[in-house]
Amino acid sequence: MPGKAAGAAGGEGDTVAAPAAAGSGAGPDGPFLDDLMPWSVRPMRTGRAWATSPDAASLRARWELLVRAGGEERERLFAPTRTRTQHSAVAALPGRPGATGRFARESGPCPEPVRVAHGPFDEQWLLPDHRLIDVARPELWRVADAHQLFVVEHGRVPHDPGPAVSVTTLLPDGHSPAGRPGRVRPLHRRPGGREPNLAPGLLPALRARYGDGVTPEAVAAWVLAAARPSPAGCAVPLPADAARWAEGVELGRELLRLQLRGARGAERPRLPGGQRPYVRAAVGPDPAPVVYDAEERALRLGAGRIAPVPVGAWEFRVSGVRVLELWCERRTAACAAGAGGAGLEAVRARGWLQEWTSELLELVSLLALLAGLRPRQEALAAALAAEPGIGADELRAAGVLPVPESARRPASVLDHREEGPDGQFALL
Repeated sequence: MPGKAAGAAGGEGDTVAAPAAAGSGAGPDGPFLDDLMPWSVRPMRTGRAWATSPDAASLRARWELLVRAGGEERERLFAPTRTRTQHSAVAALPGRPGATGRFARESGPCPEPVRVAHGPFDEQWLLPDHRLIDVARPELWRVADAHQLFVVEHGRVPHDPGPAVSVTTLLPDGHSPAGRPGRVRPLHRRPGGREPNLAPGLLPALRARYGDGVTPEAVAAWVLAAARPSPAGCAVPLPADAARWAEGVELGRELLRLQLRGARGAERPRLPGGQRPYVRAAVGPDPAPVVYDAEERALRLGAGRIAPVPVGAWEFRVSGVRVLELWCERRTAACAAGAGGAGLEAVRARGWLQEWTSELLELVSLLALLAGLRPRQEALAAALAAEPGIGADELRAAGVLPVPESARRPASVLDHREEGPDGQFALL
């Protein structure tokens, strides 16, 4: 039986209403990211921590344990919430072949875990089963493809020098290290890189000022280079000078290349010879405690030792939290919890995994390179603060402001069907 036609918003209250200051372009901090990339989505909420893990093997083991359990034990392991129980009727995740029958009847194989961005600069694994995710944000899954870039805002912490946004090709779960989840803004509103998520009229206005080379990707690069947190929202000042725009876009493209981490043919982050981190002592089964030795520029994980680790990499913070320290602590905690505990989260890696060492070396390189670009970002910010820029009046005259409400909602997708609950189909 055909299912009911669904709206493009995907249910579940996915789309974010604009903040009070957004859309106006007013104030000394504006324009705001919400003016430039108006469609935003709240972060995903899994509702059960066991659906995510730093390694994929643990997720497969958790699934097997869950589907083999019965009765009260299966209910306890599933960890039901108000949004998801074993009897919830749930549609398939867009673009995924997952089952849609009630999970209480599930006995099949584990769906293949997918790589997701678990907060800034941390890549983890997720079980892509809508029945396990409280709020999956299906409109994000719908536009996630090889052409998409996700701009992720970070929670604002006063006086924190960390970046206001980051970018990823992976589906972001929006996790924030400081407990202040920001918005997720896809660069494109439709699959295939079609229809940029930019305010109507913005591209023509910017091309009239800076030249025909302004593309959606150039705008994303500028956002990476120039965005800064403010009490009124994520501010993205626009310069009056075309040369300043070109300077910022060049810097932003370098930031983008690094943060892509090898995706789409980009080079993986790599420090120059003599500065690259190496394993000086292998990380053992017990990698705790995590200690940074600034004098030796070494990162110690139990008996393991990684060096050289630049101070800039160790001190790189997002929302006031050291990225490298948090990344290590998540994995050392996984090792420590593997021998005991209750529930599916106790099913974890038995000791430090070799793949984590490779990921750690790359993360050190990435953060060191990003820290090395920070002086250029600070110089750009100082120049933008001292020079005249494009203000609200010019954006209004160009028809960019106010942003129409339709631009803040997901685009309609009418060219394919998606499986609804219990095998029904919905036209979206």
